[in-house]
Amino acid sequence: MADEGDNSYTINTPGNGQLNGADTGPQIALISQYVKDLSFENPNAPACYQWPDQPQIDVQFNIGADRVGEEVLEVTLKIDVKAIAPEGTAFAVDLLYAALFGMRNVPEDQVQPFMLAEAPRLIFPFARRVLADAIRDGGFPPLLLDPIDFGALYLQQAQAMEQTAGEPAGHA
Repeated sequence: MADEGDNSYTINTPGNGQLNGADTGPQIALISQYVKDLSFENPNAPACYQWPDQPQIDVQFNIGADRVGEEVLEVTLKIDVKAIAPEGTAFAVDLLYAALFGMRNVPEDQVQPFMLAEAPRLIFPFARRVLADAIRDGGFPPLLLDPIDFGALYLQQAQAMEQTAGEPAGHA
């Protein structure tokens, strides 16, 4: 816009909320990812390599998120795997895989969905590889976990929390 006697102009750009070059748009970046804890147990070696039965594989996982700085959050993916045959435990693996994410200008209502759904989806393939390598290095065929739909799991958990939030105490 310009007035006849005015030489100043205002430039409007769509969605631009920047002042003096300040970046006010939401940003999320993966800073680093790492093995925080890894345990492999092969309690019945070498006998377990002779067992005739295939072990049953039990996989449990859990997701955690912690703020470790003003704009830095850590997401942890805990995966526990046990292979149990009729003769005993073939192996047990506990993996705590983590990643640091930098977040700036992200609306507070979007932080939890990102940290509990999208962030685990991003780091899961790397945790899966670490787990498969540890099992292979323990003398067993590598276990390749199927992909997990963390978004759907997050939505299920959020819906379950909403349903129980309205119920009187002592009724589940």
